[in-house]
Amino acid sequence: MGRHKSKPNPGRNTRLADQIQQDLAGLVQRELDVSRAGLITLTSVDLSADYAHAKVYFTVLGAEPVVAAEALNEKAGWMHSQLFKLLHIHTVPTLRFVHDVHLARGLELTQLIDRANRPQAGVSDIPELEDPDGQP
Repeated sequence: MGRHKSKPNPGRNTRLADQIQQDLAGLVQRELDVSRAGLITLTSVDLSADYAHAKVYFTVLGAEPVVAAEALNEKAGWMHSQLFKLLHIHTVPTLRFVHDVHLARGLELTQLIDRANRPQAGVSDIPELEDPDGQP
């Protein structure tokens, strides 16, 4: 008899990623020095199909993203061992922390849109055009 392969469960992957994000957020809050790494917010976790690897996306206030990433990745091994104790699953993923640029890029685009929609100085000084019937 041959072995059958089970299909990956996308619902389980999402639930596990959410649980990892929640548990890591608590660990980051308790263990990382805010004066060095800044205020870190974990925005999402992407798990590989076999749950062996996880990319943990974060944003940071009050520090450079490179410094925060270094601080997080220095503690990645310790956080992995803590997750093993918290999750009680067979395979706990190896953690890699990545700065999430999507949030900052979205903020930049919002500011550009707001600036484009703002009335320009001097535009209101231009008289309205009349249509050929003499109506404004």
